[in-house]
Amino acid sequence: MKFNKKKINVVNMKQTKKSVFATAVGNAMEWFDFGLYSYLAVIISQNFFSAVKNDEIKLVFTFATFAIAFLMRPLGGIIFGKIGDKLGRKVVLTITIMLMAFSTLLIGLLPTYNQIGIWAPILLLIARIIQGFSTGGEYAGAMVYIAESSPDNKRNMLGSGLEIGTLAGYILASLLASILFITLSDQQMASWGWRIPFLLGLPLGLIGFYLRGSLEETPIFENELSDDEVQEEGFLTILRNHKRDVLVCFVAVAFFNITNYMLLSYMPSYLDQIIGLSSTLGTVLITIVMVIMVPLAFMFGKLGDKIGNKAVFLIGLGGLTLLSVLAFYLINLNTIVFISLGILILGVLLSTYEGTMPGSLPTMFYTDIRYRTLAVTFNVSVSLFGGTTPLISTWLVHQTGNNLAPGFYLTIVSIIGFLVISFFFSNTSGKSLKGSYPTVASKSEYKEAVENPKDSLWWKTEKREK
Repeated sequence: MKFNKKKINVVNMKQTKKSVFATAVGNAMEWFDFGLYSYLAVIISQNFFSAVKNDEIKLVFTFATFAIAFLMRPLGGIIFGKIGDKLGRKVVLTITIMLMAFSTLLIGLLPTYNQIGIWAPILLLIARIIQGFSTGGEYAGAMVYIAESSPDNKRNMLGSGLEIGTLAGYILASLLASILFITLSDQQMASWGWRIPFLLGLPLGLIGFYLRGSLEETPIFENELSDDEVQEEGFLTILRNHKRDVLVCFVAVAFFNITNYMLLSYMPSYLDQIIGLSSTLGTVLITIVMVIMVPLAFMFGKLGDKIGNKAVFLIGLGGLTLLSVLAFYLINLNTIVFISLGILILGVLLSTYEGTMPGSLPTMFYTDIRYRTLAVTFNVSVSLFGGTTPLISTWLVHQTGNNLAPGFYLTIVSIIGFLVISFFFSNTSGKSLKGSYPTVASKSEYKEAVENPKDSLWWKTEKREK
């Protein structure tokens, strides 16, 4: 293949930052809903599963609804992934944000079990299924969009903006929940107060829809459209030809999301039900840690661009292998200082993934199969491991009677991740995306790419497995 310098992708950093912001807003919308569901899980369990007498089992049913909805994510990944690889990344991102806004609004409007009986949890599940389906195309598409719009040497830093959006959504959800817990009585909160944040889903979705409507298609995808080598591969063919990349992606998504859901989705209920901390105080502590995580995610993204994403992955995995049980032990000492320290340990180590994962996962696949392969792999892994984390953690504590059980679960997952990343993953920071020409943001970077194509072009140094 002859090197064609005209195909080097030159991006405008101002436009790229705008794209990152618009994409992050949509991601914030997604996790605003997940955060609300987690922070209000106890109240939701009382409103939708009031027929169950045991409060702990009520919570299990609530998180089971949370987990079952994740089964729709692979289907969403298949459908939206195929659309994204065929028609473009932008079109999917504008559809998914409106579906997410609708499902969030729907939860806020649902009648309770005392009002319509068994139909209440059924409708709750339907709303969660819509959310899961749309998320199946949303997050993978957002990762691909940012990765394809970023210069190669800043991909992790800009990709961290997606996870900053995640944290912003959680922070907004926790702030709203905290304000409601403080200003409303328990009876008001249980009766109607819990609905208020969910009703805000519609205006947030409309803002995100407006921002995404102004986005341009990624330069790498536009170049691929005119490339005669675009292939129409089914997922089974992709799995056979790229099984190592799919495996590494699957494991990376698993340890990333188990850690993520352990801290941001399960922890509020853990502090409430297991530690006995008030919902207000628990929410405030987690919010403070998330605010700290925002600059940390950005910092680890920059570090990933500098020393390599593999090195940053191993820092996080090694730290969680050694410190997960300690973090839960500190939380169980049940003093504000130690609870805060335990949560902070988990937050700092999760930030290593927040900063590098969005910019790394899309680099594992070629452009013409990137969206659908990442969407399916990501969502199958999240469905099996991420979405079930609150349910598994609750079940482990219930079955073993050991409050440290979630810490041991996280330790085992981190050990597996450490081994897979160590032996099967190669650093991708600073390299062009598979099958693509370099993406640069300045004249000096363009000149370097032209003069040293072998140093930056994977398409010239790697062959697809056939």
